[in-house]
Amino acid sequence: MKKDSKNRVIPFFRGQSAANTMKIADTFEFRRGGKLKDVSIAYETWGELDSSKSNVVVIFTGLSASSHVTSSSFNSAAGWWESMVGPGKSIDSDKHFIVCINTLGSCFGSTSPVSMNANTEQPYRLSFPELTVEDMAKASYTLLEKLGISDIKILVGPSLGGMQALAFSIMFNQSVKNTILISTATQATPYAIAIRSLQREVIRKDPDWNNGFYSYENPPLNGVRIARKLGMTSYRSSAEWQQRFGRKKSSSEKLTQNTFGVDNTSFEYEIESYLEHHAVKFQNVFDANCYLYLSRAMDWFDVSDHGKSTQDALAKTCIEKALIIGVTSDTLFPSYQQKEIAECLLQAGTKVDYQELDCIQGHDSFLVDIESFGKKIRNFIQSL
Repeated sequence: MKKDSKNRVIPFFRGQSAANTMKIADTFEFRRGGKLKDVSIAYETWGELDSSKSNVVVIFTGLSASSHVTSSSFNSAAGWWESMVGPGKSIDSDKHFIVCINTLGSCFGSTSPVSMNANTEQPYRLSFPELTVEDMAKASYTLLEKLGISDIKILVGPSLGGMQALAFSIMFNQSVKNTILISTATQATPYAIAIRSLQREVIRKDPDWNNGFYSYENPPLNGVRIARKLGMTSYRSSAEWQQRFGRKKSSSEKLTQNTFGVDNTSFEYEIESYLEHHAVKFQNVFDANCYLYLSRAMDWFDVSDHGKSTQDALAKTCIEKALIIGVTSDTLFPSYQQKEIAECLLQAGTKVDYQELDCIQGHDSFLVDIESFGKKIRNFIQSL
């Protein structure tokens, strides 16, 4: 654990994976009230901006992703969408200037609950203002302004990033020319709210959470780990797990009826070990309070807040062409939600390409089935 010049523990999440961090405002006011001083946003870029600044692709991320969407000279590590973004790939950095923005409230470099409050010389923790998707969109817009970018050729948003892209396209409708929206929604379903509510409760029930004032040397890892497991059950599909794992045992050791894997190392089935592996990875890189804020923002989001109805709100966009991709096995953001977006944009005058993919990996399909998604995305971009 790092410490600063005053011997204070610095949350290890801050600044992680961020090639650049820019101060976007001396004072940033939040939609639901409250304001912060000296707000900064982390971002990374790839490719070259052309002379007319007409080749900009902006990528908004899901809840748990950093701005490191693909490898670069700054960071050679593989990004979270490595096979999709880069030279010669579907989102081609040889042809476009690509900007991936770390969400306001995320622990990977942007101002968030783990950032230091200059007034108290302590992390904001739960004194961080109530966060909304609209705040994320506003912060992203302000960053792009600071970068001298006023026109976005293609705005890309999967999952939470798609929610932010919808808010951005309504609030700053003159900025977005085309969009690619993947497995997202105009509002959360009751099922999605229920899952995220359980995840937040598990984190809050961890004794180490300490009402948000946990030690960064001893964070509520158990709560975050279990919350991630709950999330994984909604990110993938039962059909995929049946195919991959079935009822395969993970160990030849015989568990007694009183073992139950209580030490988090003894799991009877491969699916249990799979969940544990991914959850442990996540608990060590993502901050609990940031997770609470971002998760709740997704539940609060509702496009209809920007008009008399969802249709009225989306009619305020000025998007010329849109690629909307849904997945038949996605239970967290069902394909009917993608159809709703497509139909509303079509009625608003947007030329819409709606694709429903029969992928088996559920909500995470866009991260896994690169062949299917890459083909649709490449064809759409080439048509512009």
